[in-house]
Amino acid sequence: MSAGAGPLADLLVAPEAVITVGAPTLDEALAAQGVPTVPVEWRPPPAGSVAAVAEVTADQRLAQANRTAIDRMAGARPRLVDVRTAAELVGIGRHQLLHAGPPVEWGAASGPLRGAIIGACLYEGWAATPDAAERIAGSGAVELSPCHDHASVGPMAGIVSPSMPMWVVEAADGRTSRSTLNEGLGKVLRYGAFGDTVTERLRWMERVLGPILASGLRRHGPVDLGALIASMVAMGDEGHNRNRAGTSLLVRALAPDLVRTVEDGKAGNRAGDVADVLAFIDANDHFLLNVVMGAAKLVADAGAGVPGSSVVVAMARNGTDFGIRIAGTGERWFTAPAAVPDGLYLGGFGPDDANADIGDSAITETVGLGGFAMAGAPAIVQLVGGDVDDARGWTELMYELTLAEHPTWTLPPLGFRGVPFGIDALRVVRTGVVPIINTGIAGRVAGTGQVGAGLVRPPLECFTAALAALAESARAGRP
Repeated sequence: MSAGAGPLADLLVAPEAVITVGAPTLDEALAAQGVPTVPVEWRPPPAGSVAAVAEVTADQRLAQANRTAIDRMAGARPRLVDVRTAAELVGIGRHQLLHAGPPVEWGAASGPLRGAIIGACLYEGWAATPDAAERIAGSGAVELSPCHDHASVGPMAGIVSPSMPMWVVEAADGRTSRSTLNEGLGKVLRYGAFGDTVTERLRWMERVLGPILASGLRRHGPVDLGALIASMVAMGDEGHNRNRAGTSLLVRALAPDLVRTVEDGKAGNRAGDVADVLAFIDANDHFLLNVVMGAAKLVADAGAGVPGSSVVVAMARNGTDFGIRIAGTGERWFTAPAAVPDGLYLGGFGPDDANADIGDSAITETVGLGGFAMAGAPAIVQLVGGDVDDARGWTELMYELTLAEHPTWTLPPLGFRGVPFGIDALRVVRTGVVPIINTGIAGRVAGTGQVGAGLVRPPLECFTAALAALAESARAGRP
């Protein structure tokens, strides 16, 4: 029989592509022969986690619990409703601060976190000099608590002090989340910088920016953040390190009402102050980041507290440790040492200047934004490194770790496929593949500020520990 026709011909036709799973050598050999390949990153689960994988997989609660968590998260409808001070919103007072990531004490705090604590003490007037602030913090007089424990989030060091204005994001059921206002670029508190310039900016934000945003937002009414995020993702933002379109959308929505607060005189705003606020936002493409983080926190929290569920509902870093929470184990943190991001550095800085990963902003990846949505934001590679194909590849890989796709946050380059949504700790441990996060890089020495931006991945140990706890609850038949 001729190979040119019939059933045998079908068998001899070259495949469109060969999927190679966890076999880089095979992938390279096929590529050298001109055979298209689809490499899938995979490795066996750690030996110590095999039993936990089996127990969680066999848990009869798992499928329905995960559906419940995902449905609750996908059904969340975050709205931006107000700006108020942290003292009002989270009840903190003198010598009390919130920080990013899982719990940490001063003795274990990283350089940028220490720098931000020092800066907050100076801003609040608890100390007159950096040395005095360091002595207060080092004495244990400053009470530290994770933002996540107070329904709040903050980027990088994530420091929240009583006088700081915060965004308020609300769900239809009345749940709220809070996030700080973004300081802009340069040497800023969130990167661990402190000094007169940092303090002056924070005080302007407290006295001018916060009140004007509050009055304009109250006049405007709630902003639908779910719809805003859908639009910005469709316009090339990923919601973590690229928020250019989203920031513009927020300004378009609020600018008329900000101006009218001067007309009606009710808030006592001056035209010059409103102009300064608009100019400040225009100079900071990251302004919306904190708003997106607040929305992501509200979405993720909707899936929390579901017994038996392996869905990840928080990823956060404090500059020392990386921590996660999953829906089926309550508010318990599972931690391991944070890694140093791999990325691009600002002039004069390099890897030796970088601190380990830090910030609550990985809450964006937790709900399918940030690194998970890079296929729709290819320009992000100019900031974090890599090329356009890498951006697409990372998103496609994240579908392997998630249980669903978001129904409205869609990616045009992928045929309007929803972003990868609902990280499954079980899938992470089964495959050995961990989520990808794009992030800023803080200098390891207190007071340095930002030194670059790049990509980082959580330690697998966080997920194996979470899965072991979930397996224990399955054995005990309790949440």
